[in-house]
Amino acid sequence: MTLNRWEQIKSFIHINDNDKFIPLGSEGHDPLHKIRPLITITNNILKSLSIGENICVDEQIIPYKGMSRLKQYNPQKPKKWGYKVFLLCGDDGLLHNFEVYSGKILPAEGLPDVGASGNAVLRLISYIPQQINYKLFFDNWFCSPNLQVVLAQRGIFCAATVRGNRLPNINFPTDKELKKKGRGFFVSKKTIINGVELNSVKWHDNRAVTLLSTFVGAHPLIDCERYDRKKKDKIMIKCPNIVKVYNKSMGGVDLMDSLLSLYRIHTKSRKWYHRILFHVFDMLLINSWLLYKRDYNSISIAGKDRLSLYNFKISVAEVLCKYGKCTSNNIPKRKSVQTGYREKCKKGPAQYLPLQEVRKDLTAHWPKYNDKKGRCKMPGCLFITKVSCKKCGVYLCFTPTNNCFIDFYEN
Repeated sequence: MTLNRWEQIKSFIHINDNDKFIPLGSEGHDPLHKIRPLITITNNILKSLSIGENICVDEQIIPYKGMSRLKQYNPQKPKKWGYKVFLLCGDDGLLHNFEVYSGKILPAEGLPDVGASGNAVLRLISYIPQQINYKLFFDNWFCSPNLQVVLAQRGIFCAATVRGNRLPNINFPTDKELKKKGRGFFVSKKTIINGVELNSVKWHDNRAVTLLSTFVGAHPLIDCERYDRKKKDKIMIKCPNIVKVYNKSMGGVDLMDSLLSLYRIHTKSRKWYHRILFHVFDMLLINSWLLYKRDYNSISIAGKDRLSLYNFKISVAEVLCKYGKCTSNNIPKRKSVQTGYREKCKKGPAQYLPLQEVRKDLTAHWPKYNDKKGRCKMPGCLFITKVSCKKCGVYLCFTPTNNCFIDFYEN
């Protein structure tokens, strides 16, 4: 495809009716009006996927440095400028729901207001059935005791890192005090809020980290291996169980991010929504590959003849480009079959040819080798051949130098 052809196609990409756009400042204004149908349809498809026991919520940045009021800056991310997206993923990286940040985060319908970060979590999991005992993981930006209590009342257990200022009336040792105690030292505390038991653990490894959970605590302790710079050797330290459970299931969104960064669709455009559009395509392709890999592993030997993500995306592109379509070439085309047939009829009797609707239906036109010879029925060709069409019964040349078979069904 030429550059001009691609730019022409890109200029005609529209997802919503611009006449229905509500201006900024008016009631009902949607900052994502341009791509709202795409987000709605995609989420409806994602929500139909079966969900595993362990799920996680995290934020993601769609890289973008163009002019847009939705653009965010996050210095802690590898791509600092871009659109912020909240993702709900399984621990295997499979995407189940997402929401593009567009300003104030309102509470989910029928759920209490637990702050902007907590509302983002509740909006993503609002469609999940209650009292099924899912386990949800998220980081300290989202976590608060009120959020975990609301989730526990819906039958969703949580484990997350938490900021110290979000745990009122809990006096944990300072980071300096924990550092003096050495690596592996921890402090555990429990409390009950509205009938929900919360377990909080502060543990020191390379640095101090605080975790909060409604289903797992510090015990049983686990031995984990670490490298000691002073001794220049590996040592064993004690690790609370909540840390192991959290680390095991929290990486779903990070896995999706790493797969996205491998073969991202790179395209330049002044239209702000194009970057989100192609990002959604990328996420859907990765979701398809993860489902393909899961099904492949369930029915055959893992790794044997399984397509990599790179080859999977190439296969999808090839199918979309060629399936059900005629191949084109740069060879000058002959006179059309219908025109040549009409001219031949004027000169005298001509053998009947299949109707144009049948000739161009692209179905079951297979070459067949015969014992008897016949003259090629392609107008303008005088060669004798033994090849005929299995469906139409007409003789057509099918040789390395003269391929009337393809020309007959393309022209």
